[in-house]
Amino acid sequence: MVGLVLYVLGTVLGGLLLHAVFLIPPLFGRDPIGAYTAMAYGAALAFPAVLVYMTVPRLLDRYDPEPAWALAIAFTWGALGACGFSAPINSVVSAVAGEAIGAAVCAPIVEEFFKALILFGMFYFWRREFDGVIDGIIYATFAALGFAAVENVVYYARAGTGSASVDLTSVFILRGVVTPWAHPLFTSMTGIGFGLSRESTSPWARWLYPLLGYGAAVLLHAIWNGAAVLSTAMEVPLVLFLLPLWLLFVVGFLVMVLALALRRGRIIREYLQDEVLIGTLSREEFALVGSAFGQFRARSGPQGKLRGELIATAARLALSKWHATRAMKGQMRTISFDFIVPLRERIAQLRAELARR
Repeated sequence: MVGLVLYVLGTVLGGLLLHAVFLIPPLFGRDPIGAYTAMAYGAALAFPAVLVYMTVPRLLDRYDPEPAWALAIAFTWGALGACGFSAPINSVVSAVAGEAIGAAVCAPIVEEFFKALILFGMFYFWRREFDGVIDGIIYATFAALGFAAVENVVYYARAGTGSASVDLTSVFILRGVVTPWAHPLFTSMTGIGFGLSRESTSPWARWLYPLLGYGAAVLLHAIWNGAAVLSTAMEVPLVLFLLPLWLLFVVGFLVMVLALALRRGRIIREYLQDEVLIGTLSREEFALVGSAFGQFRARSGPQGKLRGELIATAARLALSKWHATRAMKGQMRTISFDFIVPLRERIAQLRAELARR
């Protein structure tokens, strides 16, 4: 409840208020209707594209999909909270220290910090929905997509009104087609840090990993923005600087994420083997839970809703046992212990309901 209150205060009262402040100046400009029309066009380009981008992290989270409400919370924080608090700080620093310092130094530090706040909130207040590295990446991706969507509205609006140095088509191709995963890539480093902290049994590592992840996010963001500033200063086409760097970032990131997704599948299968022996699951259900597309296959068959819940509950049971085992090894307390018996009972209820139907 504390986390929920802080979230509402941050996004609704804080983020929305700061966004509203930036919407007031166009009212007193030379062409307020043109300015708001450009923002509407920018939103029409930015937000539908985000719906397409969201399918990718959902595919990566096949074994234990995160609840829609948690993903919505992460996305909304990125769009309202992180954007709202970052914008005035970036604007002040850019006005005082210059655009180059604002883009290459201030923006990475400030933006990654405010995007990281929702990861900390999920990690600390909603630990039941934060199991490890994959969850950290998923929540970071949704927060960053929300942030990038609102940021793209601004860039598209500027290009549409002619106040930017490039045309709208070029900006949309660069930000919406070529590099839409820049912010998710950066913030995922922080998500990985919180995920490693969740999985670690070492007290010092649980504090260190999030800091290292945040540092990596800032570094990648600074390299990216610095390359853009350098290309402008040298009057070299932006693509020549960013495209090779982007390919290097993306290939390394995808390899890492795929390896982590396969690792999660192995963990689920390992910690559900004894559940087959004691009768919690049948061998067919075990095979379905351990399959990368088991959730999709379950929901596409008869009684899809119940079968999908059964698969999700079994995956949650495996991850709770995994956390409990690691906590015992590290002589630590974890709330995962409290979930094991209720999850087994819920599986029994679902199997009985499926058998009855």
